[in-house]
Amino acid sequence: MNYTQILLRPHVSEKATLVKSFANQVVFQVHPEANKIEIKQAVQEAFDVKVAKVNVARKKTLTQRKANRRLVRTPGFRKAYVTLAEGEKIDFFEGV
Repeated sequence: MNYTQILLRPHVSEKATLVKSFANQVVFQVHPEANKIEIKQAVQEAFDVKVAKVNVARKKTLTQRKANRRLVRTPGFRKAYVTLAEGEKIDFFEGV
């Protein structure tokens, strides 16, 4: 797979912002079938940085019942916490 197929989008949340500032990690939503090695190579190729390690988590699909008893499903996704090597940095929204 190409790195554009593996890295779908950066995941922006409060936790992603905290780990970026404190642990030098960046969070991406990734292809559900990509493994850690492919994710590491995709980040290194796309952003020209050195990756120390990759952790992967999956958010399950949630089903909620609304007031009039209809079901609403929120889709699940897979995200990767990419730890960058010392001194490396990826800027997404700096200067906006």
